[in-house]
Amino acid sequence: MSYIISKYGSILLTAFGQTLLLALLSLFFASIIGVVFGILGVLNNKICRKIERVFVDVIRGVPLLVLALYLYFGIPMFINAIIGGGFTLSKLQVGVIALSLNCGAYMAEIIRAGILSVDKGQVEAARSLGLPYSKTMRKIILPQAVRTMVPTIINQFIITLKDTSILSAIGFPELVNSAKNVVGVTFMSFQTYSIVALMYLVVILLLTNLSRYIERKWSRGR
Repeated sequence: MSYIISKYGSILLTAFGQTLLLALLSLFFASIIGVVFGILGVLNNKICRKIERVFVDVIRGVPLLVLALYLYFGIPMFINAIIGGGFTLSKLQVGVIALSLNCGAYMAEIIRAGILSVDKGQVEAARSLGLPYSKTMRKIILPQAVRTMVPTIINQFIITLKDTSILSAIGFPELVNSAKNVVGVTFMSFQTYSIVALMYLVVILLLTNLSRYIERKWSRGR
């Protein structure tokens, strides 16, 4: 194991940096997607709620690997058949789009559930005082909903971080893909994948403890 660390440690660390970057970018865009569709899911409008439900069901119903392959191979082929060639998506772009859509579908449900957890009487009270719906949502509902959502969002980030390994299928230079290359050279699979597992474990344990800390702190603050 010490040989792998001394010889290929910098390669694995760089790959893990790519993994974290991909997860963070995906979580950022997934949060935007989640907020948009989460709010659509609680509006008093059947069409908006239907749009949210179709988006969530379709994205969650397609395996992440299939979605990534579809974006990497299928979409460029389809667009190039129309425009005559020249359109491509980089592996990073495909990774961010695929993870953002996948994570965004789950985030939409997290945010929708968080909003619905706030007492409806507060919405009625705010509206009776003349506050518009957008301001009621921004000033009253969302700040309270965040308290219940943050631990779950951190857990979703953990899931997204682990899901980045799926993108090794399209050759994205994340940690698992780089580990495969190291194993292909050294044939030391046990040592290499043990190091990879420990790298994931350290970050995931830190995030898990952060989630628990926030949950305990906010529960005491109620």
